[in-house]
Amino acid sequence: MRTRVRVPELMDDPALDAAAHDHALAGLARLNAWSRSHRLLWSGIARQARAVNATGRALRVVDIATGSADAPVAMAARARREGLRIDWTLCDASSHALEVAAERAHAAGVVATTLEANAVAAPLPCEGDVVICSLFLHHCDPDDATRVLAHMAAAATRAVGVTDLDRTRQGLALAWIGSRALSRSPIVHFDALASVRAAFTRDEIAAIARAAGLAEVSVRAAWPARWTLWWSRA
Repeated sequence: MRTRVRVPELMDDPALDAAAHDHALAGLARLNAWSRSHRLLWSGIARQARAVNATGRALRVVDIATGSADAPVAMAARARREGLRIDWTLCDASSHALEVAAERAHAAGVVATTLEANAVAAPLPCEGDVVICSLFLHHCDPDDATRVLAHMAAAATRAVGVTDLDRTRQGLALAWIGSRALSRSPIVHFDALASVRAAFTRDEIAAIARAAGLAEVSVRAAWPARWTLWWSRA
């Protein structure tokens, strides 16, 4: 899959019916839970939390393009189990997604601030020790992805963490199987495959990060058919 093919995803349609959006978000949450996508950024966040907690305060984590907040909610549960203190800020350009995220966080007993913000269009209106992003950059063209990473770095006092799909044939096959096994939403079925075809490879995202000013960035392969990117402020 040498060529990146990006088409509009159905869940990005602002005219999408709320019920269909909720159904798709639920299916996507199951898909993310099955793939345990939250674990891909957890080790870096936990390391930062231990360092900051040792100074007597909670780690501030900003999650952009949070969607239904399934990743931060899962990580918040793990933080409780490990005795780590983290303050969460959940950002998304969709007010409806933020409503779902707030309900999901509340149901899980997670105290979180929600903030409507478009990380492509403008700098983030908040600051965090760590700014993270899960499964969003494949929605962007290279210039927009560069802006997102630059805005994340500007808002992060310590580190930036990103995870997303890797554009591979294995990833396409896993997306087809997983989306149909875990959701009946035709939106999820379409978007899962479109997401893999639109994903950046590790080499591509490393070049984009450097263009965004993130020197010494680390990009590593992760299961299933994903990559993680970490950048730490000097």
